[in-house]
Amino acid sequence: MSGSDEMPAHFLPCYDRRSVLQAAVALGLGVSCRRKAAAQDDDARHARPQEGDRFVFPAGERQGVVITLAELPLGGPPLTAYPMDPATGVIRDGSRLNQVLLIHLPPAELSDATRAWAAQGIVAYSAVCTHAGCDAWIWQGEAKTLKCPCHDSVFDPKEEARAINGPATRRLPVLPLKVVDGVLMAAGGFVGRVGFKQE
Repeated sequence: MSGSDEMPAHFLPCYDRRSVLQAAVALGLGVSCRRKAAAQDDDARHARPQEGDRFVFPAGERQGVVITLAELPLGGPPLTAYPMDPATGVIRDGSRLNQVLLIHLPPAELSDATRAWAAQGIVAYSAVCTHAGCDAWIWQGEAKTLKCPCHDSVFDPKEEARAINGPATRRLPVLPLKVVDGVLMAAGGFVGRVGFKQE
């Protein structure tokens, strides 16, 4: 090898080429797996609430902390929450359509239909108004109703959150609940279409 101890690349021993190829494949698989895991995590964050999901605070000092029954005062006001998959710890906060209003009401005040979705007087509804998609709420404590300040639609959570005033005509989708071993959780997915549809 005139003046050089280096071998041309095409004369590298087979095991060196194989090692390089294996390393390249491993690197490619590693990147692919990380991308797939990130995509799955993103999918889980956007997925609607599912049976067994717990509820967590969406913001503030207690963001991500599971909401307990004791933190839901009887008679309101509601707490806004995001569902969380207890198996993976993934909080379903990838879409604001996953926001849930949790309200603790006296069971005797709930309609029969509402009581069927409730757990120990606690009801859960989509936190997105069906009129124009606002997600800010005013609790009207005396009447125990929800008022959307955007266009003044009012919903009655004692009656499956039916619209009782304002431009909204569609009730808020309900999320069935259950309590297992003292833990509040979803008993299924939303009943009804979440969000709004422009007329």
